[in-house]
Amino acid sequence: MIQPRKNSFLAIFILVLFVVSCDSNGVLDAYKKVPDNEWNLKEAVQFNFKVSDTISKNNLFINIRNNNEYSFSNLYLISHLYFPNGNTIVDTLQYEMTDKNGRFLGNGFAEIKNNKLFYKESVQFPISGEYSLNIYQAMRENNQIKGIENLLGITDVGFRIEKIK
Repeated sequence: MIQPRKNSFLAIFILVLFVVSCDSNGVLDAYKKVPDNEWNLKEAVQFNFKVSDTISKNNLFINIRNNNEYSFSNLYLISHLYFPNGNTIVDTLQYEMTDKNGRFLGNGFAEIKNNKLFYKESVQFPISGEYSLNIYQAMRENNQIKGIENLLGITDVGFRIEKIK
């Protein structure tokens, strides 16, 4: 008699996990691991994605996972969004990574913090087809022109598209 009870608890747990993990707004949610948690200045993190819906509006996010090796209060990124017709949009982005007391922002219980950062709001893709997003880190030390060649503490870079309802 103990076995059926265990199975029912397991089934309920799996059902709850499935319901909680469902995300009806998410169109794309992908992550790329940064090798050795060192993001090279010249290495883009690239996301390729196909767009077929040119009517709906979407919010675009860049997701950053960092650990305690990250030694800055902010993060500068350069993004290149490539359209199927060859057009490109280049943006320089700046995000706060710590609060005023130097504690990392983002979610997470352990050393890794997850940051969901707005990239573009209320975007309607103009044409269908294959898109590509390249993201580069653009950090440098204060009063320095040359960028930091290998930025420590970034473990993963992600890209998320959420359909606006």
